[in-house]
Amino acid sequence: MKKTIFFSLLLLVIQTLSANEIQLTGTVVSDGQKMIGSRYMGYVKEVFVKLGDRVKREDDLYEMESAEFDIMKSQADLALEQAQIVVEFWQERIRILQRRKEALKNKKNIVPQTDLDNIEMMADNAVTMLETSRVAVKQMAIKAKQMATIYNYVKMKAPSDGVIVQKNIKPGDMVMPGMLTIMLVDTEDLEIDVAISESIIKYVHRGDKVKVEIPSIDYEVDGNIKAIIPDANPMTHKITMRISFDKGKENIFPGMYAKVTINKF
Repeated sequence: MKKTIFFSLLLLVIQTLSANEIQLTGTVVSDGQKMIGSRYMGYVKEVFVKLGDRVKREDDLYEMESAEFDIMKSQADLALEQAQIVVEFWQERIRILQRRKEALKNKKNIVPQTDLDNIEMMADNAVTMLETSRVAVKQMAIKAKQMATIYNYVKMKAPSDGVIVQKNIKPGDMVMPGMLTIMLVDTEDLEIDVAISESIIKYVHRGDKVKVEIPSIDYEVDGNIKAIIPDANPMTHKITMRISFDKGKENIFPGMYAKVTINKF
């Protein structure tokens, strides 16, 4: 009789606890997904990574054929060098005219005024040409800087640490501007996406603590509700809850199944 009463009370406690909890299922996602696209058209020369490879920030991902970029960069550098030479020419021209002008002033009494006027006119013209040349140098410097930036995209580097999860290129492929070439995800900064119904929205609040479980590896940890996100289309009546948690040193990856337990009170 006592055992029956004990088990009845235990069942009642379990039912009460279950009634005060809401269990939901979710998916582990990465908060650091990077989609790497090409900015310029060209052929892929070499790919340095494979699917599943772990990469560090600034690691080489792939390289494009650089012959066309080499020509464009050389032309920009040459134009800048020529513009600088023109500036130096007019600077030296002004110095020469200034010396001739001073020499004529010392001989003012024996040199016609027209010669002095001509020198001053040539000096003014040289100053104007110098200013124009300096403007040209600035423009060529900007162009050369742009080409240097473009040249940096010949060899694409990883923008952050992560794992390669998609690779759409191989040597010899033609890539177009905006084309997705490689996708990598950060496997350290992980979160859980949970779809919730309107009926339980009153039980969840941003910052609340929840229990997170990854059944496949028997891992349990406390998490926090980071955000409650309504669907962009209000007609779907869907709400997504994003939960942050600490993965520690466990082998947890995006796409894994997760369970989340929420206390009603």
